[in-house]
Amino acid sequence: EKRRINRLKNENEKRLKILKEASKDIRSISPHELKLLGAIFYWAEGGKTQRGLVRVTNSDPSVVRIMMRFFREVCNVKEEKFRALIHTHSHINKKSAEEYWSDITGISLQQFYKTYSKPSKSSQSKRDSLPYGTIDVYVCDTKLFLTIMGWIEKIKTLLVSDNVKRYERIRGRHHGQGAGGWLS
Repeated sequence: EKRRINRLKNENEKRLKILKEASKDIRSISPHELKLLGAIFYWAEGGKTQRGLVRVTNSDPSVVRIMMRFFREVCNVKEEKFRALIHTHSHINKKSAEEYWSDITGISLQQFYKTYSKPSKSSQSKRDSLPYGTIDVYVCDTKLFLTIMGWIEKIKTLLVSDNVKRYERIRGRHHGQGAGGWLS
């Protein structure tokens, strides 16, 4: 048992050292980088089915805070345009969840829709993994939706195009081919 505890302690120390070293690689986030991060988060976590509605749903307060910074600082969304909806399970205190997400988002409680609460079918241990439920942040703005989708499309194009070019260079070197690559 003592050996196992020492092994776990050493593993944890190694992990913490790697995390600390890795965190030194990123010193700050510029407004342009926030735009890219926000667009990529939206690509992963945002609603893409309703054309006039910008919507992000998440339970991670850090992701929600980042998206709120993106909306406010990059997209210049006015405070009165924000709306929010919380999804909780029946065992969660609605008032606590509303106050928590209002604090995280900076959105006034008057701009929240009625909290949706559904019965929890999971075990007790899983029930406590979302102590404040999830939040949907909405902005009704077709132009903003299309702008974000345009940023996402450009990011996709650049990343795919760069990967194709990189693959062509690598493949050409390995197979004695020129610039034609695998697409020609």
